[in-house]
Amino acid sequence: MAKETVRILGIDTSLRSTGVGIIEVRGAEMRALAYGRIFNKPKVPHSECLENIYKTISDLIEDHKPDCAAIEGAFFAKNPKTAMVLGQARGAAIAACAVQQVGITEHTPRKVKSAVVGTGTADKSQVARMVMRLLNLKEPPQEDAADALAIAICHHHQLALPPEMQAKTI
Repeated sequence: MAKETVRILGIDTSLRSTGVGIIEVRGAEMRALAYGRIFNKPKVPHSECLENIYKTISDLIEDHKPDCAAIEGAFFAKNPKTAMVLGQARGAAIAACAVQQVGITEHTPRKVKSAVVGTGTADKSQVARMVMRLLNLKEPPQEDAADALAIAICHHHQLALPPEMQAKTI
């Protein structure tokens, strides 16, 4: 009997440094296929940053053929401009998935931390260490990439829940 394999793309969006990570899960075995960040220099116009996010995620989808994607849910920013820019970056990432018909689900930061570390109040270093351990990585991934991998791991965990308890595709 063949083991079912699932590939999940995790995305941690921001305009200047979007984390991305693709994991593959086969039975109890989980491994990272690709991870990194989409870096946009501070002086690059927003429109070019959004294009870069869209194109890079599109290329990742074409190269690795994920079955689904997960993105961190929007947080509440005190500054409306920051919230708007984050929303634009999320929109570019979501559009890249939608165009290639990859379903995308969102998970709150607290849910991601809880799924990976066991507590929703974990700090970034705890999340990064658990990501390293769970994926058997030799070196800690860059911070945004670690967050993206954690989002993918969280999504994998919730796939084991009954359908009515799973996060809904957006």
